[in-house]
Amino acid sequence: MELTERDFDILRLVYRFRFCLGRHIRVLCGFSGARATDRRLKMLIDAGYLKRKKYIYGIPYLYTLPHKGRIIIGANKREDKIRIERITHDIYVLDTLIYLIEKYKLPLNAVESEKELNIKYGFGAKKHHPDFVFSLDNNNYAVEIELSVKSKEQIEQNIRDNYMRFDCQIWIVDNKKVFTIINNLTNEYSNIEIIRLEEVRDYVRTRYS
Repeated sequence: MELTERDFDILRLVYRFRFCLGRHIRVLCGFSGARATDRRLKMLIDAGYLKRKKYIYGIPYLYTLPHKGRIIIGANKREDKIRIERITHDIYVLDTLIYLIEKYKLPLNAVESEKELNIKYGFGAKKHHPDFVFSLDNNNYAVEIELSVKSKEQIEQNIRDNYMRFDCQIWIVDNKKVFTIINNLTNEYSNIEIIRLEEVRDYVRTRYS
């Protein structure tokens, strides 16, 4: 199989975010529709450059990068471990990426994933990194998808870290308690924007599901 530049874009995207759904690849790699996406992904799977597996009932197949795909893009040979408890969160990370890329007209290469930040700055157990970051108009943005209820102290610590490191921080939330905690901190930390997860979900679902 002769790989195209878009094939390499697919493999790099999957590597950067550990896995993708078909809709993420379709949008972020510029396919015209689901059928064209599925045909190309099947060719990559048949050639051994991609893997497709169902992990959780009710959630579509996840596309991951096997050894052959990792070698051809010069990535670490060790396959990423898919953590079942993080799958829903990581799907919403990619949905949020689509939402913000289209909202701000961002190029994908303006974005760094949490995985890339870990590689760049180290995997220290106590080091917090946002789910992804991006640059726009000489400003650096941190993006956090917060689905679980953490303590006020932990949330504020992460907000404080982002406040010191980034010009803006965007929080995607799906819990009233978390929303209240973050909202109450907006006076102290002026660079916070809060977006309801429902807005992101509705945006992606109405356009790409």
